[in-house]
Parts: sequence; structure tokens; C-alpha cells
Amino acid sequence: MANTHRSVSRATLLASAVAVLGLLTGCGNGSDGGNSASTPQTLPGTAAPETGTSTPAEATPSSSAPAEQTRPPTSTRCHTSELRASVGRVDPGAGQRNYPIVLTNTSPGTCTVRGYPGAAFVDASGKQLGPDPKRSAGSPATVTLKPGGSAWAGLTYSSPEISGARTATPDSLLVTPPDERDPLKVAWTAGEVPVGGNESSVFLTAFSPGTGA
Repeated sequence: MANTHRSVSRATLLASAVAVLGLLTGCGNGSDGGNSASTPQTLPGTAAPETGTSTPAEATPSSSAPAEQTRPPTSTRCHTSELRASVGRVDPGAGQRNYPIVLTNTSPGTCTVRGYPGAAFVDASGKQLGPDPKRSAGSPATVTLKPGGSAWAGLTYSSPEISGARTATPDSLLVTPPDERDPLKVAWTAGEVPVGGNESSVFLTAFSPGTGA
């Protein structure tokens, strides 16, 4: 009976040892060098694990982007290079001489003028004769010039025969469009103009549509 009791006791101890060993093996602490780690899985809808060598793909422009709208051209100020200057026929009256200074748009586009011209009588060498003209009172308005369109400003002075002013005969009249620096040269064929003394002032009006004829 004693031997049977010992055999049962040994069998019980052996079974207990095996069970404890199994528990220890199933509860590993991760210090086995990573042999039990699983391979990273890519889930649907997520990015793949980073490898350090891949290059992000460039974004493809959307074909649904709105197309650039074309804006209609707008009028701009007329520049000297787009204009031709001329002097119309004299309109005498009440001891005055009145001339229309005409600017004509020679460009293929529409442009505008607003205000007063610059003007100066010059001799053949380009030297100015007399003081700068003065501006007559008025309310300047913007004049739109289509290709071939014109605007005019009045140039007025007292007749020298009546005023007794000192005179000179210009070779040309320099006309500068509003807000420009470069003048246009027009041959002067209307004879003497006042350049000094009594009643020698020359006056200019603001531009109006047309040729002043």
C-alpha cells in the first residue's frame, strides 16, 4: 500500500509541474528577440506601413476646376503715341481769335482724354515764344475716343492788331495731351501771336467731343 501511495503522489506532482510549465510558456514577456511578433497588416482604407523609400504620388489636377473667365477690355487714358494733333480753322469774333486744337485717336483701341491740353508756341529752333497759356474756367469731363474719334479744346487770344501786344510768328505749336509728358508738334500757319505786353495772354479750354468745326 505504501508503494501505491508514493506512485500516486509522484504522478500528481508531475502533472502539476507540467501544468505550471505550460502556464509560463503561454505568458511570454516579449524578451524572446521578437520571434513571437506578428507581421504588420494593412487594413482596408488605411496607409501601408512606412518603408522609408516610397515617394508620395503627385496630385493630379482636377479637370473640374473652373475655366478662367475672359473680361471685356476697358477704356484707358489716351497716350501721346496713340494720338494725332491738328489745329482747326480760326473762328474770329469780338476782337478774339479762336482755334480748335484737335486730338484724334489713331490707335486700334478705345481710349479717353480728360481735362486741358498743354500748349506752347515755338520757333524753328524749338525755343518757346511767350508764356504758357492759361486755363479758362470750366468743368472738365471725360471724352471717350473710339478709333478715329476726336476731341477738341479751344485756344483763344486777343487779336494783336487790337490789343497792341508784342508779337512773334511761331514755326510750330506743341500740344501735350492731358496727363502726358511727350508733346505732339503741329505746324503753325496762322501768322503772328501775342508773346508779351498788354492783352498777350493765351487761354485754353477743356476738351469736348468732336472737332470743334
